[in-house]
Amino acid sequence: MSAGVGTQRDPGTARAPFGQRVRDWWNSRSRAEQWMITIPVVVLVYLLPMLNVFPLTTEPWTDYELALFNAARLGLIALGLNVVLGQAGLLDLGYVGFFAIGAYVAAIMTSRDSFLHNPHYSWLVVVPVAMAVTMISGVLIGTPTLRLRGDYLAIVTLGFGEMVRLLADNLDPLRGNRGFQDVGRPPGTHADGSPLFTQTDGKPWYWLTVTFIIVILLLIGNLERSRVGRAWVAIREDEDVAELMGIPTFRFKVWAFVMGAAIGGLSGVLYAGQVGFVNNQRFDVVTSILFVAAVVLGGSGNKVGVLLGALVISYLPDRFQLAPQYRFLAFGIALIVLMIFRPQGLLGARQRLLARGRQAYQRLVGTPEPVSADSALTEQGKGGDL
Repeated sequence: MSAGVGTQRDPGTARAPFGQRVRDWWNSRSRAEQWMITIPVVVLVYLLPMLNVFPLTTEPWTDYELALFNAARLGLIALGLNVVLGQAGLLDLGYVGFFAIGAYVAAIMTSRDSFLHNPHYSWLVVVPVAMAVTMISGVLIGTPTLRLRGDYLAIVTLGFGEMVRLLADNLDPLRGNRGFQDVGRPPGTHADGSPLFTQTDGKPWYWLTVTFIIVILLLIGNLERSRVGRAWVAIREDEDVAELMGIPTFRFKVWAFVMGAAIGGLSGVLYAGQVGFVNNQRFDVVTSILFVAAVVLGGSGNKVGVLLGALVISYLPDRFQLAPQYRFLAFGIALIVLMIFRPQGLLGARQRLLARGRQAYQRLVGTPEPVSADSALTEQGKGGDL
């Protein structure tokens, strides 16, 4: 070829980014191989409370095990919000309202300060009741508001979160700042007869929360591969086109709201049980924005990403409190830098073909299909690769 004629590099031979190559390698594994890799990781996660020997765990000012529980609890909340924000593309700024409803249901059903005549219900009864109540609240708030979009929906949901807090402050049965003491905890005792779940021991709470996270990850993963998950992605990408294609968008948006509300209610029950006290002070706008920040920081639409975002937002400020007055300043600067250089989050949403389409693509071309790492909140095609 003459020197004046330029050559074009074959994109198939171009060296892909490291994150892309890791994902391609993972997608090329069989289901059994993926499980063989995942199981040791899950075991390591369960063993984390026993590994208080590393530099990131030996900070003396806070309790390592409780910090792990708080991070896991925020991860559970982020998973629920990710269904609404990351999967269905609904900007919910009042998710703290569902979290508060779950906590108050647990307090009303188990605390001695409750207005009920016999509030000492079993914790195993409280969990499904709290999730059912928050699902009903998701329907009640979603039915009249989910016809709105974008900023308008964000303002309405923000108002819902504030409404729950103000009701807790002004309704006498909800006791305002006085709150509810001695909220019920899960059953279980040690060999010596002492309670297994206490306010100071974070290990059982962490293990319980991680178990809930694993179950919900499996359920959400199945939903993503179902007609419901495909409908959520279509609504997130372009609601008008999805509706023209025959998808009942309003119904699927309500479903997303209900699913997210149930997970938020479960998180509220865990929080109320571990702290043992519930009042209206922990359900403000700042807390709700932290929930959204965990999803956006980790990568909206990516289940593993939002767990990583929750770990960064909860665990690091809890563990490093030598200069607490600068914690949120450093956190804000980190968010600004991340949004400038990594707008899709730490782990962007992996837009790829579903299982059968991925297998057909690989048989056709001989390589895994390309995976984009765009966030659900960024414009299509403008995200970067990992």
